[in-house]
Amino acid sequence: MWKLNYLKFIDQGRLLSQRLCSNCIARLRQCDGSQRRGLFLLSRNKSFVTQIQSASKSPWRVLFFGSDDFALESLKRLHVSRDDTKAGLIGSLEVVTLSRDAPVRKYAEQHRLPLHHWPDVDLSAQFDVGVVVSFGCLIKENIINKMPYGILNVHPSLLPRWRGPAPIFHTILHGDSVTGVTIMQIRPKRFDVGPILQQELYEVPKNCAADELGATLAVVGSKMLMDTLKHLPERIASRKEQPKEGASFAPKISSRMAWIIWEEHSCDYIDRLFRAIGSRIPLKTMWMDNPIKLLDFVGKCNVSFTAAPYLSSVPGSVHYQKESNTLLVRCKDGWVGFKAVNFKKRLSASDFFNGYLHQSVLKKSPSTNTCLFQSYKETHLPGGHNNNMLLRNNTSF
Repeated sequence: MWKLNYLKFIDQGRLLSQRLCSNCIARLRQCDGSQRRGLFLLSRNKSFVTQIQSASKSPWRVLFFGSDDFALESLKRLHVSRDDTKAGLIGSLEVVTLSRDAPVRKYAEQHRLPLHHWPDVDLSAQFDVGVVVSFGCLIKENIINKMPYGILNVHPSLLPRWRGPAPIFHTILHGDSVTGVTIMQIRPKRFDVGPILQQELYEVPKNCAADELGATLAVVGSKMLMDTLKHLPERIASRKEQPKEGASFAPKISSRMAWIIWEEHSCDYIDRLFRAIGSRIPLKTMWMDNPIKLLDFVGKCNVSFTAAPYLSSVPGSVHYQKESNTLLVRCKDGWVGFKAVNFKKRLSASDFFNGYLHQSVLKKSPSTNTCLFQSYKETHLPGGHNNNMLLRNNTSF
């Protein structure tokens, strides 16, 4: 006689049972998807029917979590699929987002998608699966457990490399030649550690900037998401835990990353730094003990000391190249160029030279047109105190 106390689906279709005979469990596992959608178990001891409410095939009822432009690409594709009744992949779509300025929120309001304002998420409706893309907040375990198939995450790196909030920026900054997108299931309390459902490699184009790479991976990720949803039970059944080897963390970018240390940073590093963060945070240095922003980066510049013997090899040395209207700055292993700066206001290279470099050099020596940018370092002292140290070159001009 079978005695059923309770039975429920957890974690995308796997059965958790207590005090249920092995024969019953075997029969349940043999059921195909259509049978599991409305599965009835009869107890010979009691005249009642227990129905397990768990969708095992599309159309899926989706709760989407997202914020920025990267997330918006996936939301748009889900929205189009929801309106395509012939495809039958997305049955309903609701959105959870953050600030009023978030692109995902604006899109949801414009297209009248049901909207939840984090952290006030109404879970009274039934959802089959959640999708989180570039959301930035840990989702609580009780919300994850409300989804029979859990919550999927579209992450723009080949996990476990570059876990964290800024994988695209660190991919560029560290010069990775290959990246990709991972579709995974999230777990509570930690970011980006869940099992992998699908991964796709992408070769990073030469001289690619973070914004360009992000836009491309957003499209790749949105297509992978739809493919995963088309084969969701199969992908979950074949999911794999992330390997322990090769894990790395991608922290948020900040303005502190933008300081150039001319004595330590190479031409290639400055180029990668600009391509990683330059569209959001201008590169910075010090001039006359004041911060100055370096704009319109042109990359590594070939400078001949034979043609210009007056140039200094001291890191931080600045030279105005009139023929190209460029400020050349000496770093660890060569010269890099900038077309403009922001020092109290935006100045072209020629304006900065005429207003500052030329006057300061004339006071020192009429025979040279070289001066120094200063490297700024922030070091942390014991006890949590910060010490801002300005590295000055005492070499005469």
